[in-house]
Amino acid sequence: MTGHDQPTTVGQLPNTTSQSSLAPRTFTRLVWALWLASLAVLVGRLVDPTSWTLAGVVAIDGLTVVMWVAVTFFSGIVHSYSRRYLAGSRHVDRFFSRVFAFTLVVMVLVAADHVVLFGAAWLAMGLLMADLIGHVDGWPQAQAAAAVARRYFVASSALLAVSLGTLSWATGETTVSGVVASVDAVPPTLWLVAAGALLLAAMIQSALVPFHTWLLSSMTAPTPASALMHAGFVNAGGVLLLRFAPVVSVDPEFMLAVVVVGAISALSGKLLKSVQSDIKGQLGCSTVGQMGFMIMQAGLGFFGAALTHLVLHGFYKAYQFLSSGERVEQTSPTAERETHSIGVGGLLVTALTALAGGAVFAGLTGKGTSLDTGVLLTALVVLTTLHATREVLTRTGLSATVRFGAVPLVFLPAIAVYALAYRLVTHLLAGLPVVTVATELTPVHGTVAAAFLVAYLAVESGVYRRSQRLYVALLNATQPSSETVLTSTEEYNEY
Repeated sequence: MTGHDQPTTVGQLPNTTSQSSLAPRTFTRLVWALWLASLAVLVGRLVDPTSWTLAGVVAIDGLTVVMWVAVTFFSGIVHSYSRRYLAGSRHVDRFFSRVFAFTLVVMVLVAADHVVLFGAAWLAMGLLMADLIGHVDGWPQAQAAAAVARRYFVASSALLAVSLGTLSWATGETTVSGVVASVDAVPPTLWLVAAGALLLAAMIQSALVPFHTWLLSSMTAPTPASALMHAGFVNAGGVLLLRFAPVVSVDPEFMLAVVVVGAISALSGKLLKSVQSDIKGQLGCSTVGQMGFMIMQAGLGFFGAALTHLVLHGFYKAYQFLSSGERVEQTSPTAERETHSIGVGGLLVTALTALAGGAVFAGLTGKGTSLDTGVLLTALVVLTTLHATREVLTRTGLSATVRFGAVPLVFLPAIAVYALAYRLVTHLLAGLPVVTVATELTPVHGTVAAAFLVAYLAVESGVYRRSQRLYVALLNATQPSSETVLTSTEEYNEY
């Protein structure tokens, strides 16, 4: 008997007294006001698609507006959630001031046009996130995690500084818009240095393999900070590639390299997640994989698709982290999750749903109707639908008739919503130098497609579980820095 025979309820926020801090309420209201203001700017952008600029300093274009709306919304959710999560904390003022400052810095970053302002905002964003990761003063492990993250973010900022400095020196421009407009004048060697540094900076910030360790070492961060990190911060790599799309898309072979690094992380994230035993670890590896997908879409030349993925993944991951506490449960080692065989009928429904999903996506976006990298983008939609459909059919306890009938009715509208969101984002990005630059299919694209298919079959059949060597390798690859690991229950209880 546990004594917990009453239903779980959520009560009122703690009573606010004259001694209570006003910071949570003030910053929460301010960030929601910023969201409303961003929505107004979005409406204005739809009416007047021209960019609003303060010459040489900031430029408010479609990318700026989309990111302002997304970031302030996620931040508003995190602020509201944190009012209860951190009620009674001695450091509540510091937490809210850091989260609000982080929001403002990201808004500056996506609007910055001067290269110095852009680089400074990138560095400040990383330092603030590192501070949030180490929010709990009493945990040496939290401070160690913050130190690990800070080293990665400083390295990312240094690489970005190298890239911006090289581009600015080679073009004679001091603004981001001027640099990307003059990139054709950059000598090949200098361009390779600049583009390579940009890609590395994006990989570090988005925690792509092999730079994923900082993300898996940051589990001591408060849950709302983790939500902000996984829903917003890691997306900075995609924003960077989109902002500098004219630079990274100069050479088709470099775009292939972007596809490969994205694909490696997308596949690795799925496999790394399979050996995680805790919910935060699973969500962390999931983020590694999803960021790989985002970077891969940019490499395929569909920067609008990458931004759409970024925003939708933010919604999904914010919800997953903020509700992660509900998933903590104790189970017996012998307890198996109930699964259902889908049989031949289920396989047929799964295959037809996946193909129909690809058709819906291609029909609404036009991608995959020509023999270019759009085919691979649509193929990924088919494969993702195939996996999700089969997962739902095998996990649900509903009758076969209901399952087979309801799944297409749920998935196909969802894909339609995704496709329409992609079209809306692409429309908002109109005016940027490069949004879509599909290229011809190459053997590399074929190899990537084959790798995804093989990985899907291996995961679905469970073949990969038979290799102890692979299991150990995956487990080792997901080990956080040892000094960031909490190993004693007393350490949790104390704080």
